[in-house]
Parts: sequence; structure tokens; C-alpha cells
Amino acid sequence: MNKGDLSKLPAVEKTMHALGDVGLPRPLVLATVRDAIATLRETPESIPDFDTFIATMRQDLAALQRTQMTPVINGTGVLIHTNLGRSPLPESAAERLVSIASNYSNLELDLNTGERGRRGGYLERCLALVSGADAATPVNNCASALVLILRHLVRDGRGEVIISRGQLVEIGGGFRIPDILLASGATLREIGTTNKTTLADYENAIGASTALILKVHQSNFYIGGFVENPATADLAALAKRQGVPFCEDLGSGAVVNTEDFGPVEHEPTPAEILAAGVDLVCFSGDKLLGGPQAGIIAGRADLVAAIKKEPFYRALRCDKLILSALEAVTSAYLEGRHDVPLLTMLSTPLEALRARGQAIVEQLADLPIAATLGESESRIGGGTMPKSAIPSLTLDLKPQSMSVGKLARRLRFGAPPVVGYTADGSHRIDLRTVFPRQDQALTKAIHAAHDKG
Repeated sequence: MNKGDLSKLPAVEKTMHALGDVGLPRPLVLATVRDAIATLRETPESIPDFDTFIATMRQDLAALQRTQMTPVINGTGVLIHTNLGRSPLPESAAERLVSIASNYSNLELDLNTGERGRRGGYLERCLALVSGADAATPVNNCASALVLILRHLVRDGRGEVIISRGQLVEIGGGFRIPDILLASGATLREIGTTNKTTLADYENAIGASTALILKVHQSNFYIGGFVENPATADLAALAKRQGVPFCEDLGSGAVVNTEDFGPVEHEPTPAEILAAGVDLVCFSGDKLLGGPQAGIIAGRADLVAAIKKEPFYRALRCDKLILSALEAVTSAYLEGRHDVPLLTMLSTPLEALRARGQAIVEQLADLPIAATLGESESRIGGGTMPKSAIPSLTLDLKPQSMSVGKLARRLRFGAPPVVGYTADGSHRIDLRTVFPRQDQALTKAIHAAHDKG
């Protein structure tokens, strides 16, 4: 074949017929085929034969199909895995979400009066209670919660936000606290050093242009050794004396004592931070709280009410699906039902993991794969509690008929995909982050990965 001959380009309809049903919408397949042919037209010297082109298209379409949202078995041992959707919802929240999503709802209708109602009113009461706050309101994530707080308080000639240099952190994905502050129109007033900031540093920085004191909880890193930071209560007392609002970005969103659920350190809760005198806190809904992606603003009723009147608030408010899932999660906490999956994973004893692991190993005995149980440490993840390591067990797979990398790839390409990690010559699947209800699916996935040849 003369690979420079444009007459040899594959025909669209012939290609579509040869591909058949690939499990994707026809317009999407058609657009992908046309894009591929257009690329060949620009590089006529590399036109392949038709069979090779069809094989390449099948690979490309399969890769495109794998970019769809799909349930994944998380064998990484990271409980709040940002790449895997952070915290799984409780079943009660998932059921509630489906019910609201598939019907009309009273999103902004007051059923008591028949008139237009307030969006999220019930949820805001629940959030205030679990946060120990006078009032609370949800927005679409914690970064936007902080932006709203800043946009409200940075005004009327007061544009400086006082923050310790040790708290100018990157919160993940390239988003940095200094950038968020500047985007809100604030002027940074950096004080102290990376490792030491004193109460006097804060006091000396307060002036006529001070808008607020901001504290960012070091939830995604820690500093040890020669360090100093003023206690929250002391900083709150200073802010009150000077008539300056004091806000804290807690990030992680724990509303219970984390140490009660596993061998981890205590994570500050909104209730104890607000009780120490902080005016406003913001935290995530999809981390330690165990809900959907959201940001919660909680604290003084007058400040929360004023923030809700900000024009920008409407652009960041939550829709009915997020509100319904958050209602279910907060109700679980208020009712004392700690059935949030994250807390269950955290508190699962090693003995339970071992029993499940041994059962899976027995079901893999017929495969040419050495399957054993190994010791590991799970992590909280999501930039939360970086010092915490939870003892765990892994299913260690060492295939005899293929490489470890090939097995990992086949598991990742399976249905459902299984995501683990490779260490010490084995592909490891941490059982702490695998739901017990997924054990059978995991066993089948390992068999399927081997049976592919």
C-alpha cells in the first residue's frame, strides 16, 4: 500500500460497520472515528491497513469507555482516596439520593404553607447541631466556603487577612491557600515563620486594615520539632478584644472523636473549635464527615446569614442531590448511627479482615497465583490526618504465568476495576478499603484476570 495515497483512507461507514456495537452511543463512536480519519488525513505517510486501523479504533474506544464513571474496588488502603471519589456514601444516603433524584421534591416549597420555601432549611438545622454552631449552611466545596467567608469579610477598607506562614498550604490539585486569598480580593498579611508563630505576632499585625484572622488547620501535613503556635482559645480571645473576626478552615470535617473509631490521633471537630471562641469554621463534607462533595460554613448566626446574602453565594450553592445526601448523613450522626462507611472501615478489627482474607485465598487455590495475606498500614487520605497509620492486612498476589504489572493492568481493566498497588514483587490489595460485600466480586475479578490468557 502506498501510505501517502489519500484514496486509501478508511471510509467512515465501512469503519462503523466493521466496529459493530462497542457499547458506546453511536454519535460518540462516529465522532471518534471521524477524528481518527482526520488525523490520518494530516499524516498520509502513516495510513495503516484497514484491519490495523479497526484494531486501533477498538482499543481507542475501549480506552474512552473506561473514562466513564464506574464503581471501583479500592484495594489501595487509602480510605479517603481523592482519585477514587473520596468517601463512599452510607447506603441510607444513596437510597435517599435516588429517591429525590427520580421524583419531584419540595426543594424550595414549604409544604406547611404551600408557598415558596427556603432551600436546605432542614439540613441547615442538622448541620448546625452536628457542628455545635449557632447556624450553618452548605456550599459546593470547602474551597468555595472559604472564598465566600473572605468575600464577605474583606470589605470597607479592611482587606488584610492575617495568617501564619506555616499555614500557607497547598490543599491538593495545585490549589493553594494564598491563591484562594488573593482571588477573593484579600491582601495577605503573613506573620511568623514556617515553624513558629506566636500570639504576639498576631497582636502586632492587627491594624485598621485587618479584615480577619484566618487559621488553616494543618490537616494535610505536619511539622514537628522546634515549633510553636498559639492555642485556638488564646487567639480567639485576642480577636475578640481587638474586634476582629476569627475564622478557621478545618478542612477534614470530623464531627466525632476520631480516636474512638480506630488507632488514630484526635482530629479537631467544629464543635470544639467554635466552643473555643472561633467565629466561623469551614470544612469538607466528603472527607471525614463521610458525605458528598460539599463545603460547610458554620458559626455565628449573624455571619452565616450575611454570607448567604452574598450575590456569589447563589453560584456556589448545592443542588437537590447534594442536599439530600447531606441530610441523610447528618441525620445518621444525630441519631447516633455511625454507619458512615469511612468510620466502619476505620474501626474494623484485624481479626475480621483476616477471616475475609483467608476465605478469599481459599477461593484462589485453583489459580497459578501465589495468594497470601500480608501486613500493611492503611492511611486516611484526602489530605487528612497525615500522621495516622492503621494496621491492616493485604491480599498479596504473585502470579506465576504473567508479570505482576500485567496482572495489575488486567485487574484495573476488569469489570469491576480493581485498583491495588505493587510492592515487594506482589500485587497487593488492602482489605480494609474493600467492602465485605465486594469480596465475591474481587475473587471473580482475579479469576477473570487470569482466564484472559
